[in-house]
Amino acid sequence: MDATVARRLWAVGEPVHALTYFAPESRAAWEAGGIRGFWRGYFATRAAPLGAVGAPVVTAAFYNFAPDFVARAVPDVWAMVSPGDAWAARLAGVDAALRAHLPEAGTVLAGPEVREAATLARRAAEACPTPGRLFLAAHLDLAWPDAPHLELWQALTLLREYRGDGHNAALLAANLDGCQCHVLAGAAGGPPRSVLQPARGWTDERWEVAEAQLTDRGLLAPGHPDEATEAGRALRDSVELCTDQTDLAPWTALGAEDTERLHGLVRPLAKAVAESGVLPAVNPIGTRW
Repeated sequence: MDATVARRLWAVGEPVHALTYFAPESRAAWEAGGIRGFWRGYFATRAAPLGAVGAPVVTAAFYNFAPDFVARAVPDVWAMVSPGDAWAARLAGVDAALRAHLPEAGTVLAGPEVREAATLARRAAEACPTPGRLFLAAHLDLAWPDAPHLELWQALTLLREYRGDGHNAALLAANLDGCQCHVLAGAAGGPPRSVLQPARGWTDERWEVAEAQLTDRGLLAPGHPDEATEAGRALRDSVELCTDQTDLAPWTALGAEDTERLHGLVRPLAKAVAESGVLPAVNPIGTRW
């Protein structure tokens, strides 16, 4: 199976997953669950499968956030909410967001296409191998929701975090740390510094150190840290290719026919979410909806 299959499935699943970060209904559910502040909600609800861990564990799992930024929320947030309640708030927020932003949501979410998509996506997620994928493995211990649209969202989330574990390994292999990967991504045509730096908590000093380090490696143009060299673009491309190649296992297990069927079932949902306007066009995920 060609590695581009993995990228196509990630691209179609990401808008549905990303509602958890951008929809106001999602943030309202976090607050109703007792989590005050967006970043506390982000770290608590996303890290919940790991349990009530400290900042170093969350920093390791997420990879690209500044450690001090994570430590502002973790572990203090666990005094506000338990990991189980944080995950419940995440599901409640996604449920409300899907109902708010999908046309004819009541009919669509209860329809046979969503039930079929949930079944296929769950099969793919449960087929993901766990060695070296600690964040994915933590998610596999979660109970599955009863509602098909939430089962689908959770399966897409597991598949997304499986891919993320592989992406982190690719960044390590490329000797790109959590700040350098953002600097290089922006210089190679990804989201600009103005979007990436504040969303991941890196200071100006640390960002400029990363620029100097990448320039010394010949990956950024001297005097133009917002411009990747040919070598920089090649390294960035190799990271993305490695990520795609290490993301094939669930789709190989699902099989070509069912993988294409899942893509076709999720695509209308992704398109509706993208057209709803709730997802910002320029975002730190780096996806163009």
